[in-house]
Amino acid sequence: MGSFSIWHWLIVLVVVLLVFGRGKIPELMGDMAKGIKSFKKGMADDDTADEPKTVEHRVDESVTAGKEKATKS
Repeated sequence: MGSFSIWHWLIVLVVVLLVFGRGKIPELMGDMAKGIKSFKKGMADDDTADEPKTVEHRVDESVTAGKEKATKS
């Protein structure tokens, strides 16, 4: 179980090229690079958002008016 010879690596390369095709491998690598870049950008965005996000709640006037009518009846 030592290291593989050059013939083993050539056979593996030929099989990979047959399975994925010649143009598919660069396309996959490009997609992987885009994914890594977007991941890094997302991690950088998390660092810049130090202050907590707050959600403002608004009460709809029609809901409160409906509750007042229901309690008067």
